[in-house]
Amino acid sequence: MARPDGRRPDELRPVTLTRGWSTHPEGSVLVEFGGTRVLCTASVTEGVPRWRKGSGLGWVTAEYAMLPRATNTRSDRESVKGRVGGRTHEISRLIGRSLRAAIDLKALGENSIVLDCDVLQADGGTRTAAITGAYVALHDAVTWLAGRKSLVGKPEKVMHRSVAAISVGIIDGEPRLDLDYAEDVAAEVDMNVVCTGTGEFVEVQGTGEAGVFAREQLDALLDLAVAGCVELAEAQRKALFS
Repeated sequence: MARPDGRRPDELRPVTLTRGWSTHPEGSVLVEFGGTRVLCTASVTEGVPRWRKGSGLGWVTAEYAMLPRATNTRSDRESVKGRVGGRTHEISRLIGRSLRAAIDLKALGENSIVLDCDVLQADGGTRTAAITGAYVALHDAVTWLAGRKSLVGKPEKVMHRSVAAISVGIIDGEPRLDLDYAEDVAAEVDMNVVCTGTGEFVEVQGTGEAGVFAREQLDALLDLAVAGCVELAEAQRKALFS
C-alpha cells in the first residue's frame, strides 16, 4: 500500500532545522519533520542541582510539552490540570537521557543546561523530532559557554558525539521509516530509535501494537532506523557548520 504522502518506505519526511528561532535562549532550534514542528530551546545556568554539587560534573535535563492545539482537537494544558501526565514525563526523561549520551558532563563543568521541547504542531514523531532538534540547540548552548570560557574541556570534547532519533514501524506488513500520524495509528509494530551519528544505539523503544513481530522484522526496522539517523546526523551537521 502506498504511503499517504507518496514517500518510499525508507524515505524521511522533509527535515528542516532552523537555528536561532527564539531570541533569548542560549540555543534555540525549530525542527520540522514534515508536518511535525517542535521548538527546542537550551537554557544555561551556572551551577548544578544540590545533589550534584562538588562532583565536578555538569547536568543536562529536558522538559517536553504540547501546545493545546498542536493536534486536531484542543487538549487542556497540563498546568491547568495541576499535574504532568505520564506520557509527558516519559518523553521528557527520554529526551534528557538521549542528550546526555551526546555530552561529556565532566568536560561541561558544573553548569546546567535545560532543554525545553514544545510541540507547536503534531503529525507523528514528536519525540524523535524533539531529540533531533534538541541536539542542535544543546550544541549552540555549549558554544555559548565556550565563548565565555565557562567550560572545563574544549567544546569538541564536551559534545563528543551527535545524537538523533527517528520512528519506524510496520504497516500492512511493510517496514517504514519516519511515520506520520496516519501511519502511526495504523502501525502493527511501532518503534522509536535513538542513535549516534555513527550508528550506535542510545535507546530503542518498540512494541507490537497489533500482535507480535519476528526477529527478521526487528532487524529490518533497526536497519531502517540507523540509516535514517545517519541522514539526520548529516542534517544536524549542515545546520551547525554550513
